[in-house]
Amino acid sequence: MAKYEAQLHGNFAEILDAVDSAIMNNSSSASLEDSSDFSVGGTRCAVRVYERYSYTGGNRVSLNFTLLETDGQIFASVITSGGSQAMFLKINTFGEKSFLDLVTSTLDSYRI
Repeated sequence: MAKYEAQLHGNFAEILDAVDSAIMNNSSSASLEDSSDFSVGGTRCAVRVYERYSYTGGNRVSLNFTLLETDGQIFASVITSGGSQAMFLKINTFGEKSFLDLVTSTLDSYRI
């Protein structure tokens, strides 16, 4: 599992679209598996779950992206999982790290 969290600045919808574009336009096997959006008052939350095939690892990996905006602050959490071929320990995390790097390079431009 690989993880990235950061406080961001910018437009919520723009950040959400930038991450989606980064994933879908830079990985031929990527798919949006499901999504959820919630808002109440001035708080918005978007959750996206993506999956792709990792050619390096020879397996599928998933990425969960959560974007939260409240009181003028934006927070992002990105967690990848899957990809290991071992039964009791993780020995192959190349695909997870690569998938995470695709998103973090996009989010870093919005980082506070």
